[in-house]
Amino acid sequence: MTPHSARERILQTASTLFYREGYRATGIDRIIAESGVAKMSFYRHFPSKSDLILAYLMQRHAEWMHWFTTALQERIDAMGTFQLEMVAEVLGAWFAQEDFRGCAFINAVAETGLSADGAMRETAARHKEDLVAYLDGLLKARGPLDARLARAVVLIIDGLIVRYQTTHNPQEIDAARYLLSTLDTQSPVVTPK
Repeated sequence: MTPHSARERILQTASTLFYREGYRATGIDRIIAESGVAKMSFYRHFPSKSDLILAYLMQRHAEWMHWFTTALQERIDAMGTFQLEMVAEVLGAWFAQEDFRGCAFINAVAETGLSADGAMRETAARHKEDLVAYLDGLLKARGPLDARLARAVVLIIDGLIVRYQTTHNPQEIDAARYLLSTLDTQSPVVTPK
């Protein structure tokens, strides 16, 4: 489906370029040229490159979370229960996509480092916290457990994403599956004090 509004065209073009080539390597002039909008139209919608990156990250969050939760739920429905190793399987399917370039949020913070503006870091942190909350909900549905478990799973997810982005080695997925399976079988149930 072709985007109709100038804002949609800009955002779609920026999304493709930011994810494929990086935030620093993608200049405003290139986004304007490839989206086919006038410079004035661009700046009317996005006063700065940071504004465009934030809009992209918010869109990416919604799209990625929808994809991840849907793919994981399909596995849960097929198995009849949630097992942590399913997370590695879902991520493995993402890694197999031809356009996989890692986590847009990790990439954004890594590229900008300490110079990342507060809003960008907050958006990246919120994405990860939403992932923790989603997994925490799935885990709590199975019964009481250590409140740190979902956060530990997201640490494994982030590590797996970075390792696979670096190596493109399927053994990384197997290692994460092992870690998640081990964590699943050994995670203590904690009763609140």
